[in-house]
Amino acid sequence: MANNNCLTAFIEQSIKSNWNREAFTDYKGATLLYRDVAERIAKLHVLFQEAGIEKGDRIALCGKNSSNWAVACLATISYGAIVVPILHEFKADNIHNIVNHSEAKILFAGEQIWENLNEASMPNVEGIIVMEDYDVVISRNEKIAYAREHLNELFGKKYPKDFSKENVNYLETSEEELAMINYTSGSTGFSKGVMLPNRSIINNHQFGLKAIPHLKPGDVIISILPMAHMYSFSFEFMHEFLVGCHIYFLTRIPSPKIIFQAFNELKPSLIVAVPLVIEKIIKKNVLPKLQTPSMKMLLKLPLVNDQIRKKVRDELISAFGGNLYEIIIGGAAFNQDVEKLLASVKFPYTVGYGATECGPIISYEAWDKFKPGSCGKAALNMEVKVLSNDPENIPGEIICRGPNVMLGYYKNEKQTEETIDKDGWMYTGDLGIIDKDGNIFIKGRSKSMILGPSGQNIYPEEIEDHLNNMQYVSESLVISEQGKLVALVYPDFDETMKAKLSEEQIAVIMEQNRVELNSLLPAYEQVSQIRIYHEEFEKTPKKSIKRFLYQKE
Repeated sequence: MANNNCLTAFIEQSIKSNWNREAFTDYKGATLLYRDVAERIAKLHVLFQEAGIEKGDRIALCGKNSSNWAVACLATISYGAIVVPILHEFKADNIHNIVNHSEAKILFAGEQIWENLNEASMPNVEGIIVMEDYDVVISRNEKIAYAREHLNELFGKKYPKDFSKENVNYLETSEEELAMINYTSGSTGFSKGVMLPNRSIINNHQFGLKAIPHLKPGDVIISILPMAHMYSFSFEFMHEFLVGCHIYFLTRIPSPKIIFQAFNELKPSLIVAVPLVIEKIIKKNVLPKLQTPSMKMLLKLPLVNDQIRKKVRDELISAFGGNLYEIIIGGAAFNQDVEKLLASVKFPYTVGYGATECGPIISYEAWDKFKPGSCGKAALNMEVKVLSNDPENIPGEIICRGPNVMLGYYKNEKQTEETIDKDGWMYTGDLGIIDKDGNIFIKGRSKSMILGPSGQNIYPEEIEDHLNNMQYVSESLVISEQGKLVALVYPDFDETMKAKLSEEQIAVIMEQNRVELNSLLPAYEQVSQIRIYHEEFEKTPKKSIKRFLYQKE
């Protein structure tokens, strides 16, 4: 099969071209070659077939990143079924709802997730399979249980000789056919089932080939973000698999410490991350060294300055493994101070912009052409506009059009019509400006925008960006209460404990921060009080704070 616009053909081609290369490794665990992946896919296809799964049926996946997650996903797509990835951080009720709403016939669930689920709450699922060993734990259709018990025998009958490249032949699918239903958990409310056709996944892959040309077969990539999230799915897994890379899955919770250790050990050539991960590593490991009085002094001397900047850049690159070509940051706003530091030392980072509804890429620019503060230009085959009388200066809603755009929301025509107009433009709900060169600058989500006392638009993210750089602030959230702005702050308790600060002393420092913050802001953005929180704010899988939980009015 050779079809340039067929996703299953791309999967087939990559398996055959990279047959003896390493494909997947569970970090500190076993490795699968591309040929092992092909054989496991074939076994799952036998299971699906025996269980009566048909093209277009839904198969849900819910588990931590792993080789088995990746294989189950590729098996589903190459069978012509529709994959429903579910974020493993979701609560049990949310998982039940998604499985039911998507009408999934089979659910692959990680062991820990399965322990908290209730099969009675998912009455239409025909089989539940544990991700770790593909054992069937619930079978409401005896064919599934029989097929799993006799899988090796059935596989042997289908492939009596050794399984080889010639046996890899996947069903052809068209560009407009549905490949995936991905349920968002945006920071503004309830999940919606985003219907992504094959063309969206294919165009994101073709964008990857053009935007990241240095990535080649055998290159190492570390999958850090949850794979059910489109950003990770497309650029820590699917694109790299189609290129022939070796993907390591961090099967444990990716704390900065574990990520750091993995970078140093595996030396990836590309890192895809959300700002929070990068900011934590830089704040803990690099910024303290730059904030000593002698270092501040040296940075002011022009000749020494360049040498120091090079040293800082080298130190940053070695902190990320030393083999780095580029870091692509996306998923949320980037802290301006950290970004200024990276730009000043010419660190190879870039910030992209996307949405689940675009699978995910909307805009991007290579690090050496990237304009700091922006999130690049419209991606391959995509058009981007800002709905404003003066899009270079006055923020308006960002809309986009092109092959990445979804078919719509599953079983939700009203929401689909509100999001995609008759000309195919998708309304992102994000606000931004676009300069004469096409660089896009995000100014906030229209849903989080606060109307000031005289009708001014206040973007809380911009105020939070200042506040997050102040003393002992770990994260913050600016909300409106009775016409006044209030900043909720979760302090950096690790640092306050080291400094042996009491609650009263922390409160005094936060008040100093508030005064300093207000000195940087216009009158209509003045913060009236800082309220201390003792727990981190609840976040979406993209690590954006769930604003709707904290906004009282």
